[in-house]
Amino acid sequence: MSKAFASQGDLAAKIITFDEIGDGLWAFTAEGDPNSGVIIGDESVMIVEAQATPRLANLVIEKVRTVTDKPISHLVLTHYHAVRVLGASAYGAGQVIMSDAARAMVAERGQEDWDSEFQRFPRLFEGHESIPGLTWPTTTFSHGMTVYLGNRRVDIRHLGRAHTAGDAVIHVPDANVMFTGDIVEDRSACYCGDGYFGDWGGTLDAIRAYDVDAIAPGRGGALIGREAVDRAIESTRDFVTSTYRPAARVAARGGSLKDAWHAVRAECDPKFADYAIYEHCLPFNVARAHDEARGIAHPRIWTAARDLEMWEALQG
Repeated sequence: MSKAFASQGDLAAKIITFDEIGDGLWAFTAEGDPNSGVIIGDESVMIVEAQATPRLANLVIEKVRTVTDKPISHLVLTHYHAVRVLGASAYGAGQVIMSDAARAMVAERGQEDWDSEFQRFPRLFEGHESIPGLTWPTTTFSHGMTVYLGNRRVDIRHLGRAHTAGDAVIHVPDANVMFTGDIVEDRSACYCGDGYFGDWGGTLDAIRAYDVDAIAPGRGGALIGREAVDRAIESTRDFVTSTYRPAARVAARGGSLKDAWHAVRAECDPKFADYAIYEHCLPFNVARAHDEARGIAHPRIWTAARDLEMWEALQG
């Protein structure tokens, strides 16, 4: 292979940032690695996103303990990907919350996704021996639910498909702040391998309609202020559109996956080549875009073997 597979060559430690994005609301970010969020209520704490392993989850907990000693009662997982959820056991949360559609992904492809992402992200899975197994929710919802952390209201909503079938956002009304998971990214490539290109823009519109003052995105820095929020929403929209549009043109004329690869690179490289995990995501994104454009509505399951076969075909 001419390029190191996925993120196997990304072994350098990342600098962690812990930013307050509203009163008692924090974004844990790490230079394009998966983010987590912290919501401090009157009586307890909600964590958004678990990280890939208990070892990484403990880095989040260490930051939480610098700002509060309240117990962690809730863990919300915005979607199912192994790199986001397998650290869940470290928090000891009484409630682990996912959408119904996200839980269905655990049932359908949980182990396959774990094996796939373990191969893609060796640095993030250091300490994987402490993972007790697949992460299952204790509580699910269809369209939305509300949790009260004492008097603090937290709204969890499924606004539409985007990064996966089961994406959720978490809105804290008293601060007008949102945690979006991987629906919104900031200067990081969107991973679209399990995505829904046709729906993603509408879901971004639904987020934009909240007119929030800050967002903790799935990857990239905290977005504080409406200018930063709008910029990230629109750059995410541009990334998704710029990936799908050329692949769809190729598919419409019966072109191959390799043809789509060249077309997407021609449009995306000039704008996004310096984004975090860009080269990692691109082959998976092109493969999914080419599939969706050819009428494959439900993303095919990625396995460790399929990953390597696709990578060699496109990045090799």
